Amino acid sequence: MGDVLLHGRRNPFVAQEGLPILALVLAITILLLRYSDPWIAVIPALLLVFLYLVFRDPRRTVPSVALGVFSPVDGEVVEIGAQESGEIGSSVMRILIRVNALGTYTARSPVEGKIMDSGTNALWLQTDEGDDVVLRFDGYRFGLPPKSFARYGERLGQGQRCAYLRLTRLAEIQLPKDGKVLVEVGQTVVAGTDVIGNIPSPR
Repeated sequence: MGDVLLHGRRNPFVAQEGLPILALVLAITILLLRYSDPWIAVIPALLLVFLYLVFRDPRRTVPSVALGVFSPVDGEVVEIGAQESGEIGSSVMRILIRVNALGTYTARSPVEGKIMDSGTNALWLQTDEGDDVVLRFDGYRFGLPPKSFARYGERLGQGQRCAYLRLTRLAEIQLPKDGKVLVEVGQTVVAGTDVIGNIPSPR
């Protein structure tokens, strides 16, 4: 399965949320180059490069993996373990990922399924097999929580874009308690490409 397009539009390589900011800094850089000392323009030019890295939304080729759970973010696995009560109450296996601030700005759906709830810090998906997978976020920089552009009742594919991370520090994936974890603590993962677990096979 190729890269899933957001609402039928081609991915512009930069998250749309960042385009106004990038345009403003670019305009300032051009004005300083034209009407001021060119050396002064170096500062906004460097800022422009940094912001491009922050807001980048690269295309990813999402492989089709039956029952696979994909990493929703670029980052490093920092914790794995069971939890008696997850986001929706049931026992879960949880995978905690420290988000790379200069990785992709857009989070991707860990599984294919229907959105059962889309709150400020969590996205609850239910697969066709009836398994629940929750993606939740924590550690907001500058007090900005992630912004979901996927809505209740919408269906998402594996690795499909679903939210702007906004420099969130941590992403947590909650699998059914009998789900299988395929990563280890310290492992680097790539959003929409790396499979980090499996949901249980249909009984």
